[in-house]
Amino acid sequence: MTANKIPNILIMQSGGCTPVLNQSLNGVVAAATSSNHFGSVYGSIHGLEGILEERFIELTGLSESTWGIISRSPGAALGSTRRKFRLEDSARVVNVFADWGIKYLFTIGGNDSAGTALQLSYSAKSTGYPLTVMNIPKTIDNDLVLTDHSPGYGSTARFIALATMGAGQDALSMGEAAPITIIEVMGRDAGWLAAASALASRKDSDAPHLICIPEIPVDELSFLDAVDNAYCKYGFVVAVVSENARGPDGSVLGGETEPWLVDDFGHAYYDGPARYLAGLIQKRLRVRVRYEKPGTIQRSFVETLSTVDAMEADMVGRDAVSYALSGHDEEMVTLVRDEYEKYSCHSDTVDLSKVADQVKIMPHEYCQPQEFWVTDAFLKYAEPLIGDPLPMVLSLI
Repeated sequence: MTANKIPNILIMQSGGCTPVLNQSLNGVVAAATSSNHFGSVYGSIHGLEGILEERFIELTGLSESTWGIISRSPGAALGSTRRKFRLEDSARVVNVFADWGIKYLFTIGGNDSAGTALQLSYSAKSTGYPLTVMNIPKTIDNDLVLTDHSPGYGSTARFIALATMGAGQDALSMGEAAPITIIEVMGRDAGWLAAASALASRKDSDAPHLICIPEIPVDELSFLDAVDNAYCKYGFVVAVVSENARGPDGSVLGGETEPWLVDDFGHAYYDGPARYLAGLIQKRLRVRVRYEKPGTIQRSFVETLSTVDAMEADMVGRDAVSYALSGHDEEMVTLVRDEYEKYSCHSDTVDLSKVADQVKIMPHEYCQPQEFWVTDAFLKYAEPLIGDPLPMVLSLI
């Protein structure tokens, strides 16, 4: 604790981890330290839980080499949380902020985390406690509104494109022994990640051959016909489906009516459609169908880190400090794409109240529902975000 009048900073990481989550953490600490405006820079262990339990770690004493390792480490260096803010937490968190001299709070998180940041700000201001709050965007789902894209998406999109490319080459190689693969990827409410698999395709025969996203209801008969046609044409098929791809009735493919888990924010989790769709295809085509569900590997495989993603994650962390020092409060840093022929972007801010608990779905101009595919406009949007060009692959078949 400290009685120093110089303001202290608290940083928390919240929600699902991204491959570049710690790049943003490094950006905040580096900018705060170099500003000479703050006393201590604390990190909250496991986010909101750490605040309530006063589990803080001083971050300014770590060496440059240590930060170099942390920045490229998967997971959340401070530990994350999915614990929702509750009304009864208000008095406790304000007392903790006051005891530790915390006047600036930086949350690194997505739409749910933006809501938590807003509640923490409201709690402080309702008692007259001066607290500046900034949210630093992160999510692999790319579903934060009012930002061109979210740090974390580019690296995970790169992983999915590479995984799809590899699955395609494997299915092509195995031929009749195992010619069809279903890959189920993350994306609870939006299909941005599944759509990114299209970046693996350079010619018509390349995987993926079909993409299913939550925004477009999937007619099972049409899906099976498309798989059948692709199999007849190419001799193998890879389909990429979002974890909550839905049928025309709005239910997750597979007929589940009850989720196996509902988290603190009310998000329902289902078994997913991959196994169900694999069963339908196998029954119709009488061939072996594999289904893959990478899970958290999608966001923790650091060897597929996008250089663009890493740079932007660090940038929004640093810029969040600059914005806070210039008087911004209760805002989230956003990424704005520059209108240049060569890709670049800069940061801006938006009110947290416009971001919290909102979801950005894929727009219609990015989707080709009849073909189970995406448009050239989406490919133009997504390709710069994955960084270096994908490797070339070749088969002699």
